[in-house]
Amino acid sequence: MATEPRPWVLARKLQATAQTGLEFTINHYDRERYELVAKIAAELMAAHCDTPVETFRTRFSEQSGYATPKVDVRAAAFREGKILLVREAADGLWTMPGGWADVNDSPREAVEREVWEESGFQAKAAKLAAVYDRAKHPHVPPLPFHVYKMFFLCEIVGGEATPSPETLEVGFFALDALPPLSMSRNLEFQIQRCFEHAKNPGLPTDFD
Repeated sequence: MATEPRPWVLARKLQATAQTGLEFTINHYDRERYELVAKIAAELMAAHCDTPVETFRTRFSEQSGYATPKVDVRAAAFREGKILLVREAADGLWTMPGGWADVNDSPREAVEREVWEESGFQAKAAKLAAVYDRAKHPHVPPLPFHVYKMFFLCEIVGGEATPSPETLEVGFFALDALPPLSMSRNLEFQIQRCFEHAKNPGLPTDFD
């Protein structure tokens, strides 16, 4: 199973350590040390990509509280044996509808909302097919924060194909005719596993 570059993983661990430390420390000197650790994490990440170090410093400074993984939800919805995909405006590539889970949304509410907002279809979540640790799979590019990806089988119950400000096109695709995929958001093997779960709903949930 592919993993992210070791320096990137260590930098993310440093950032999480600094964020958690800043949340709980009451010592002025410890606070300075944790702030330094966060700056080092930002510099390490910037050294392994084309993003300016100030971008990472700003993103890290916006985080507070105990550091935990972020949650990304993806919907696997089918029609006549084909899976629903949307073409992202951000990169022009295709993905299962989804995105970050919002605060106060349950996982079900989050994925159903994403389907509606990105594709125009109303959907009902029926099964949690998989929970993957993004860092343990060959998603590109790597992200500065740790992410769990939740894949739900969903039933389309209404609506019609309607692109959104975030999506350029909406379509259904067979497994052997997938369009160019947004590898930051979903991978071919993940879509394949969703096809397998759809054909055999009794499969247990996949997880890392």
